[in-house]
Amino acid sequence: MISFRQFKISLVAFVTALSLGFSSNVKAQDAHEAEHKAEASAEAHHEEKKGFDAKEVILGHVKDAHDWHILSIGETHVTVPLPVIMYSPSKGLSVFSSSKFHHGHEAHDGYFLVNSHYIHEHHLEEAGLVEGTIIAVDEAGLPTGEKVYDWSITKNVTFMLIASIILVVLMIGVANAYKKRGAKKAPKGFQSLVEPVIIFIRDEVVKPNIPGKRAEGYVPFILTIFFFILINNLFGLLPGAANVTGNIAVTLALGIISFIAILISTNRHFWGHIFNPPVPMGVKVILAPVELIGVFTKPVSLIIRLFANILAGHIIILSIISLVFIFGSLQPVAGYGFLPITIAFNLVMMMLELLVAFIQAFIFANLTAVFIGQAMEGAHDDHH
Repeated sequence: MISFRQFKISLVAFVTALSLGFSSNVKAQDAHEAEHKAEASAEAHHEEKKGFDAKEVILGHVKDAHDWHILSIGETHVTVPLPVIMYSPSKGLSVFSSSKFHHGHEAHDGYFLVNSHYIHEHHLEEAGLVEGTIIAVDEAGLPTGEKVYDWSITKNVTFMLIASIILVVLMIGVANAYKKRGAKKAPKGFQSLVEPVIIFIRDEVVKPNIPGKRAEGYVPFILTIFFFILINNLFGLLPGAANVTGNIAVTLALGIISFIAILISTNRHFWGHIFNPPVPMGVKVILAPVELIGVFTKPVSLIIRLFANILAGHIIILSIISLVFIFGSLQPVAGYGFLPITIAFNLVMMMLELLVAFIQAFIFANLTAVFIGQAMEGAHDDHH
């Protein structure tokens, strides 16, 4: 068995690799200004959309993007460009700002940020292009079909880095407070807020589920998962922030990390119960494959539960807000009349989403501890 220090170092390296690798599979969204301009230029080819397109607005807010659209005030759009990091076998590594795409209408260095107007203009509906992805194009602006790798720092990656920095700064501050005041003195300030949470996770989540002295070694890991998910869940409730934990690539990375921790915690008793369960031979043939499948479905349940709950909450809130504009596009009086109802519903939903942010972080951390404890359960049972 590797030491817990080696385990933490491996996790750091693994998280770094996942942050770079999964960002290539995450789809980006165009900013609102780019969408409006693309629609205006596409009027010559397609019939102009009538009314408010709720689907486009909702999906545009929950998807990732190569820039960070903060807010729009009238015709003014506040957008922060993010680094684009592309690699292709023919050109090698290319690094530039997402502002070089000029709101999705121009190519840069042989790359183009795909939008709906580009797909319609070049009749590429059957080409399988996805809006928000970056492709290689020739001088005429047509896709070359060359395989490219997108390692860009997207909006989701940016907020994950911000969340990680906040987590490190806060925890170092708490640790320094303990060093300065000592463990016997009453905590003050932020320390007094975090200490009950840390004690709760240690005493009510880790120790009851992970047997023996090894429980203490897993406390930092479970706490890191809990606070990282919680901070990103809370970020998702802020206007203009990223929908990090509502992105399947992010929850997939978290699920893989938990899965690796579970596998590292297994022993021969665990695998013996998987491949040779203590049941009659005729039942083993059926039960052994089911038990083996269960090993892989555990992290899948973590991935889907976090992703679905966070994404669903964001979609509901955006759908309620969209009702104002839908009714307003039909009749302005109806839009203003529905506004108080929308505000009331959204206040309730925001309070519910705030609760869900804590609950989902707790569930992910708790189930990870449960699954790790189950991986050690064989030796624990034999001891008793």
